[in-house]
Amino acid sequence: MDNNRIYIRYNLQFFANSESGEKTEEPTSKKLGKAREEGQVAKSQDLNTAIMLLVLFFSIQFLGGYMYESFKEIFKFSTDKIPELAKEEFTLSISVSVLGYFFQKILLISLPILAFGLVGAIIVNLVQVKWKLTGKPLKPKLSSMNPINGAKKLFSKDKIFDLVKTIAKLGVLFYVVYDALNDEWGLITNIYELEFAPAVSLIVSTVLDLAVRISLVFFVLALADYIYQKRKFKQDMKMTKQEVKDEYKQTEGNPEIKGQIRRKMQEASRRRMMQRLPEADVVITNPTHLAVAVKYDKKENEAPVVIAKGADYLAQRIRDIAKETRIEIVENKPVARMLYHNVEIGEQIPPELYQTVAEILAYVYGLKGRL
Repeated sequence: MDNNRIYIRYNLQFFANSESGEKTEEPTSKKLGKAREEGQVAKSQDLNTAIMLLVLFFSIQFLGGYMYESFKEIFKFSTDKIPELAKEEFTLSISVSVLGYFFQKILLISLPILAFGLVGAIIVNLVQVKWKLTGKPLKPKLSSMNPINGAKKLFSKDKIFDLVKTIAKLGVLFYVVYDALNDEWGLITNIYELEFAPAVSLIVSTVLDLAVRISLVFFVLALADYIYQKRKFKQDMKMTKQEVKDEYKQTEGNPEIKGQIRRKMQEASRRRMMQRLPEADVVITNPTHLAVAVKYDKKENEAPVVIAKGADYLAQRIRDIAKETRIEIVENKPVARMLYHNVEIGEQIPPELYQTVAEILAYVYGLKGRL
């Protein structure tokens, strides 16, 4: 052995194509549909929350006048009516009447806000996941009850990323709150110098302004999260080349089996064609490459019909059977090509060949004394 040589042991498997393990293919419609049925969609829950908050606070601002008048009525009722009722004997009917009044007023104040919120929730969900009802996500899974799997998910890469994302959102929201309060800090610290109504108005306007700012910032963050979730979902749904092949086999069937079935069908069709071949009036050839058998029965068809055709070996078989059954063979290259490439078995010849084929048939009938 040459001492100057260095021998390195290596595994040839390292040079093998690892395409089966790498997800490089776009997901098929079947896989996306199955994932959708199982409730796996690109969705950001933060976007739902952000839209709900925006709808809530904008609807409060929009309905501020209506809510203010409603609360004035409740306050007036509380200060005027309740003291009068207190002088009378307190009965069940009175208590029901008072509670009914408060319930009715609160319901009338809440219903418009709830309606806006419901419409907003429906719209944002339709935008994210379209309309698809499925009960599969509600079905209990044994795998989700496994504490080991639960621990793995708890410390998974996605959970750690979600934690970092949550901390970042809290940091941004804290800055927004600080910035908003810093702008109004002078008025807030001197609020005790204001009368009751201006003080309440300042507090309400400050809280609503802060809430809207937080909602808008949260909406921007949620929109970014939605874009991220869509990209992540698309990446998670990608398939390996082997998965695409396996799915194709499941959907379309094994190509080898389909090929065998196709071959058997072709053989059966060819046998039927050869069985009908003796009925032909003439076989038109190329002369050796193509052969087309034509039959004309004016009682059954308005024009001659192609009952058999073939190329190469099959053309030779057609010529052999034609000789055995004493069918006339006529060489006509243009007509043979036209019939072979444009007319299927069982179809009538095209009108542009009526004259030419009629002359061939007339010639054959003349030889057989059928004219």
